[in-house]
Amino acid sequence: MTAKSSEKRRFHRIEFDAPCELHCLDRVWTTEVLDISLKGVLVKRPEGWDVPLKQPSEVIIHLNDHEVAIVMAVELRHIEEHRLGFKCQYIDLESATHLKRLVELNLGDQALLEREFAHLID
Repeated sequence: MTAKSSEKRRFHRIEFDAPCELHCLDRVWTTEVLDISLKGVLVKRPEGWDVPLKQPSEVIIHLNDHEVAIVMAVELRHIEEHRLGFKCQYIDLESATHLKRLVELNLGDQALLEREFAHLID
């Protein structure tokens, strides 16, 4: 990551390995989360992915052996050979609570978490 892009980033990415589903254009792909933040998610590019940039989608991230899920309305922001990057457009309160807890456990710094949440609501 360049110095300029790391300065722009307000949200820490957390490496996170979890199964997920991508719902887009009446299709569903099963893949895996590579990392997650309060503002988006990076996933392994599933085979057969042919969706254009800026396409609205939904990602369902399965936690605790599918007992709990984080559901986000997302927009496809970047496509790489083996990865897809999505920006969160909407997340419901229950999913936001799970995501906040996940970030909190991985950051280990309450002040940093509060700063990131403040950026999120700006």
